[in-house]
Amino acid sequence: MNNAIAGASMLQKCFDWTDAAAARASGVYPFFRPIQEARGSKVIIEGRELLMAGSNNYLGLAGDPRMKERAIAAISHYGTSCSGSRFMNGTLALHEELEARLAVFVGKESALCFTTGYQTNLGAISALVGKGDHVISDKFNHASIMDGIFMTTGLNRTVTTHRYKHNSMADLEAVLARIPRDEHKLIVTDGVFSMEGDIVDLPSVRRLADQYNAALYLDEAHAIGVVGATGRGTTEHHGDPALADLIMCTFSKSFGSIGGFVAGDHAVIDYIKHFARPLIFSASMPPANLGAVMAALDIIDAEPDRVTRLQAIARKMIAGFSSLGFNVGTAVTPIVPLVIGDNDLTFLFWKNMFERGVYVNPVISPAVPPNRSLIRTSYMAIHTDAELDQILQIAGEEGRKIGIID
Repeated sequence: MNNAIAGASMLQKCFDWTDAAAARASGVYPFFRPIQEARGSKVIIEGRELLMAGSNNYLGLAGDPRMKERAIAAISHYGTSCSGSRFMNGTLALHEELEARLAVFVGKESALCFTTGYQTNLGAISALVGKGDHVISDKFNHASIMDGIFMTTGLNRTVTTHRYKHNSMADLEAVLARIPRDEHKLIVTDGVFSMEGDIVDLPSVRRLADQYNAALYLDEAHAIGVVGATGRGTTEHHGDPALADLIMCTFSKSFGSIGGFVAGDHAVIDYIKHFARPLIFSASMPPANLGAVMAALDIIDAEPDRVTRLQAIARKMIAGFSSLGFNVGTAVTPIVPLVIGDNDLTFLFWKNMFERGVYVNPVISPAVPPNRSLIRTSYMAIHTDAELDQILQIAGEEGRKIGIID
């Protein structure tokens, strides 16, 4: 393309940026690798079969025949698209049926579905927080939470954002203590943190929220289907469904679909429904994805052993990597980071694992703090013990080869 065009000065940064090209040329570029076929716990990439150890399909439902059948049935009945936003012509009876089931599933009065989990956080947070309000966020919260906060501050510059040290109740209390009690406050936290694989100290956050008159918004994207005796998430894990005022989750992980929802008191959800710009100005979640989530709810209820199997896998892999000498941080879930710290070693380890037939995810700043680059491994309930042992063996061999473990 000829960059000597009108507006070239605006676009010049695109032509000047060569980081991705250099990584491709060196053979360590890990991103946008097309999956040609999915075969349960394995995928085909570039004509090769690899063990998938980097998926968020925690319960292994994305390829389940029952999910496909319900998605096809929904298309047959409703077509391929709603062709409108929820606010206008895009609400189907299936949306409301699913929302009623989700509210019961997480123990809330009401729920509201968005087209993606990302839009759920953008829409719900920006609708709730207004002039003069305060948002208090864990520093390791997901980017979609931060973007929801940024959208809020962009819409209303009198909103104040506070960030506290990861899972530090002392730092959270110090932040809350500095805010006048009569000013509105929303604490936002992940339930399971997507890079660390640890769980929020939710009872302590709830205690502080009550003490300092704050509302509590809980992002359960990586928690529902993963923690809790029946996969109901962080509130079930801690034994109290009332620990969060609002519960958000995406459908692109344990539910094997795409979309998201937020649940809470009826009046709060009705308010979000009428003020969330990403809901009002986006086409609604399509029928196939709604049908798939309905099937996922049925399967989670009928097959609780999927959740217990996933939790057993988490314990096995955390113990296995730790015994090999890897730094797994504070992980207690099937998200198991291998903290390396050096970007070049992280990409080299990813490349070696990929060439040995194991797919994992390299993560560097800004997705994680500087000098905390890591390999994010994550597991599905459908992994066999033999596959898990193979992953551990290859990781140990490649880790020793490049000197990241002894």
